[in-house]
Amino acid sequence: MPLMMIRDAWRLAVGTLTAVPVRPPTVVDRRRAGLAMMLAPLAVVPLGVVVAIIGYAGVRAGLPPLVVALVAVGSVVLGNRAFHIDGLADTVDGFAASYDRERALAVMKTGTSGPAGVVAIVLVIGLQAAGLASVLASPHPLCAAALAAVTVCASRAALALCCARSVPSARPGGLGDTYTQTVRLPIAAAIWGVAAVLLALLAPGAGLDWWRGPLAVVCATAVVAVLIARAVRRLGGVTGDVFGAAVELALATLLVALS
Repeated sequence: MPLMMIRDAWRLAVGTLTAVPVRPPTVVDRRRAGLAMMLAPLAVVPLGVVVAIIGYAGVRAGLPPLVVALVAVGSVVLGNRAFHIDGLADTVDGFAASYDRERALAVMKTGTSGPAGVVAIVLVIGLQAAGLASVLASPHPLCAAALAAVTVCASRAALALCCARSVPSARPGGLGDTYTQTVRLPIAAAIWGVAAVLLALLAPGAGLDWWRGPLAVVCATAVVAVLIARAVRRLGGVTGDVFGAAVELALATLLVALS
């Protein structure tokens, strides 16, 4: 694989998924887009590091774990420009608006958050914060902070599943169209597998049974798969907003399963 392609894919992943300033890729095509989605968990390592620092420093300072968790979750939202949270709200609003495909897609495209979207944000952020607070309440704060950081990165494996070859695009020409059907399903599964192994290795250090990591990954994969199936049934495929919803739901599921 040419070095320039890898470099472009890396820049595309970092520039799209984080607020870290990077040079734009020289070319954006489907091959680079697919590789960018495979690199997504690595691209958000800076966000994971920030979560680890906030988590460890906050707990060591004696702050309540829930307060520390809310600040950490907020840092992730700021670190990706609220991109995924916006996708979550738009997706839920679209699903709630109408069973008509075109009407649902039109609502999602408006960019405004309705009641359903706002409630979804509150619930998902609340679950993320509550789950993270439980993880950070471990008697081993350094290991717990490391586990939290890897969990943030692991949640981005949801993007590879959304871009699997068997998942169609709901809106040709939309933001997500370039990325859809660019990742082989075995590769998407392998990314989740690596996440399961890492979480299994880190869980005991944070005072959890090793199997909690793989269990969390299985639960997150199932939730994302249900979301994708729902999007295909209601919208005819996935969109960029569904990508964001998948990431936020995956993170919430991972943290709750680890709590």
